[in-house]
Amino acid sequence: MALLPINTVLPQLMKALHTHTGVVLVAPPGAGKTTRIPLALLEDELFANQRILMLEPRRLAARTAARFMAAALGEQVGETVGYRVRLDTRVGPKTRIEVITEGVLTRMLQHDPGLEGVGIVIFDEFHERNLHADLGLALCLQAQALLRDDLRILVMSATLDAQAVAKLMGQAPVIISDGQSYEVATHYLERQIEARLGAATSVARIEAAVVRSISDALDKHEEGDVLVFLPGTGEIRRVESRLKAMKLGSSVQIMPLYGSLPQESQDKAIAPAVPGIRKIVLTTSIAESSLTVGGIRIVIDSGLSRVPRFSPRTGMARLETVQVSLASADQRRGRAGRLGPGTCYRLWTEAEHKLLVPLSRPEIAEADLAPLALELAAWGVADPLELQWLDPPPQAAFSQARSLLVQLGALHADGSITAAGRQMAGLGMHPRLAHMVLSAIPLGLGELACELAAMLNERDILKGDPATPNADLRLRLEALHMAMRSGFEYSSGDFGRVEHGAMPRLQHNTKESELGSAMKAPLYHEGFSVDLAACKRIWTEAKQWKKELQLTRPYNTEDVFACGLLLAFAFPDRIGQRRAQGSFRLSNGRGATFAQMQPLSAAAYLVAAELDDQGTDSRVYLAAPIDIEEVERHFHSSIEQQKVTAWDESVQAVRSRTYVRLGALLLKDMANHSPHPDEVLAALLNGISEQGWATMLPWSKAANQLRERLRFMHRHDAEWPDVSDEALTESLGHWLAPHLHGMKSRGDLQRLNVVDVLESLLSWEQRRMLNEWAPTHITVPSGSRIAIDYSDCEAPTLAVRLQELFGLKQTPRIARERVPLLLHLLSPAQRPVQVTSDLASFWSNTYFEVKKDLKGRYPKHYWPDDPLVAMPTSRVRPKNIQ
Repeated sequence: MALLPINTVLPQLMKALHTHTGVVLVAPPGAGKTTRIPLALLEDELFANQRILMLEPRRLAARTAARFMAAALGEQVGETVGYRVRLDTRVGPKTRIEVITEGVLTRMLQHDPGLEGVGIVIFDEFHERNLHADLGLALCLQAQALLRDDLRILVMSATLDAQAVAKLMGQAPVIISDGQSYEVATHYLERQIEARLGAATSVARIEAAVVRSISDALDKHEEGDVLVFLPGTGEIRRVESRLKAMKLGSSVQIMPLYGSLPQESQDKAIAPAVPGIRKIVLTTSIAESSLTVGGIRIVIDSGLSRVPRFSPRTGMARLETVQVSLASADQRRGRAGRLGPGTCYRLWTEAEHKLLVPLSRPEIAEADLAPLALELAAWGVADPLELQWLDPPPQAAFSQARSLLVQLGALHADGSITAAGRQMAGLGMHPRLAHMVLSAIPLGLGELACELAAMLNERDILKGDPATPNADLRLRLEALHMAMRSGFEYSSGDFGRVEHGAMPRLQHNTKESELGSAMKAPLYHEGFSVDLAACKRIWTEAKQWKKELQLTRPYNTEDVFACGLLLAFAFPDRIGQRRAQGSFRLSNGRGATFAQMQPLSAAAYLVAAELDDQGTDSRVYLAAPIDIEEVERHFHSSIEQQKVTAWDESVQAVRSRTYVRLGALLLKDMANHSPHPDEVLAALLNGISEQGWATMLPWSKAANQLRERLRFMHRHDAEWPDVSDEALTESLGHWLAPHLHGMKSRGDLQRLNVVDVLESLLSWEQRRMLNEWAPTHITVPSGSRIAIDYSDCEAPTLAVRLQELFGLKQTPRIARERVPLLLHLLSPAQRPVQVTSDLASFWSNTYFEVKKDLKGRYPKHYWPDDPLVAMPTSRVRPKNIQ
């Protein structure tokens, strides 16, 4: 075996593993850590007769590392060295080194927490901080502390905060290895590509810049293969198409490299090119670390990566294109210097480079935590803080994940796992999909659910004309079965064409009136391209799950119409009710729309399986219709009936309705003809409170006067009821409710006698005292009975013509002579000429001046010289004075 840089630190590493249960190794790309260290451990007596588990963040890296190590031993994969990844296992009875993906480790730990027979667990490329890597390390550390104090843990990475990991592992020793790399010349753009992360136009600009850079690199460099980093498979295919259109010649081969590519194609992209051929490898971040792509001397980096983002606010995950971190950019650049001096073209400016974040955020901070929460519950941990984490799960996202699992029946309200939850955890799929499969089995739909689950794990298998979109998952299921029946071979290449008439059960241009409640005949179908490679992966995964669950029922063509129901089991929070053509309200309260009109736009109800998390309404990409009868039958435990008796402002009356709801969806709205009288009363009082009792009640002149008299009495004696605005508002139920029996509307309220309502607040003694203390009227010397105005409870007022008070020496008093009235002395025209509460002073000091003025204006009226002995009159002059 060739001497690798990692060999120089192997003795130090072995010594550390003999004396410590945890070690951190920092080694740059190309040092040989991935393939050399497991083989070295195989020969160490510390791990004699024990298995070595090495975790890789990606399936491609796991298979490649296992094949390389097996070849170094002169063996086939599956002998001493094997691997376990999703849908592919190559291990045998003699296998001692198992290269696995992190999800596989979680399954192994759940099945055997002590990892019996395992001597060491190696976390390779830990800097990628995948969710399962963080979880796997946390579980291994607890297993080590509680069950296996002899279990070794080795964390390896090229770019890592080694001290933080070492501290997490109990101050584990840190070993640093030099790498073997050559000088890499780095070139930046002189001008920024506008709106790098914006709309489709900016994506097209970046793709165009990539193509130009590839062309320039081929012209400038006569040898060396090219590795191009792009954010996703869509960009890879479009760049590939552009390059093929350039006719670069037979000496240049264009090879995609991404996770879902068939293994043969992946192997071809990784292997060195044959002599005389230059290779252009278009890849995602899958080639950043772990993999060595043979022959690479030139790297072209778009500077973009696609990462999952989860929103606890909406409960939805999406893929988001982001700028790479400094660490990732350096990893990519280093790929050009593995074999000799290389060149890296970075499609961003030096100014932009200085703004890159040092490290990418760990997936645990951004991802959907429902799988993590279920794994922890299956492990027996309700609170994630019971474990040791480099970065603990965010509280909001974890809380949302637990709420979802409770809704799916996987957890009890206290966070402990249910029997169904344990079954779900054992299936090794997302809890939503596991719940769907387990719920489908009793209905005889388990086989279809496995296919649907596998399909939802893949990218969309159909590509069609954007002008005639179709988000219906049933179309994809039928395409899957057509692909299966044809042996996944419509034509050469990855894609086959589904032409007009190829799917006879799916009708074209069905009218909305013909759709029926289940929409059993929607769907455009001509001209769709089917991704046959993806179909084959889906079928293989579904077949494996069916085998594990012992599902053997043959496919029934009618099963496809249960697609919506199955999706509802997985996404009960995304059952949608149409609110307008193409627009839906989801049961979680969010909105959802189709970007363009299509057959599903007319569905009364649907379930959204894939949507984004942008704006007020999310855009629906994949969905299936569902019957309301299916919703009511299978989700009855989540459906709530709510009887609401409330004031309806539009009709000014109390209305009682029964609402049937599924989350935020109103399924039924029915009149309730027998509401409870107490509920009617409460609703009527609410209506009066909202509208204002002053306007809702029939306040007569007598009622208003009585209220003012009561306010006057309360002002002088707190034992009397408080009828101020504030008091009446706060005590509405006390003073008004007893008089509202049988009433429901504003019209009914007009029958109220408010005088009686207010008098009911008084005791018998208070009623007797009221007229004595606060009379409604007072008789003046002229014999007239004048009303007292109590609107100002501080100073009740008597407005009376001056001539009617002749002969009255003192101001009239109420409240048993305690309170003088405020006199408004009026002219014959009923206009105030004087306001006083001291009538005696007025007669002696002011009357004569007022008399002069009034006599001049009203000469025919009686204006005596001595008002104290004059005859009072309500006429122009007393009868006996002419």
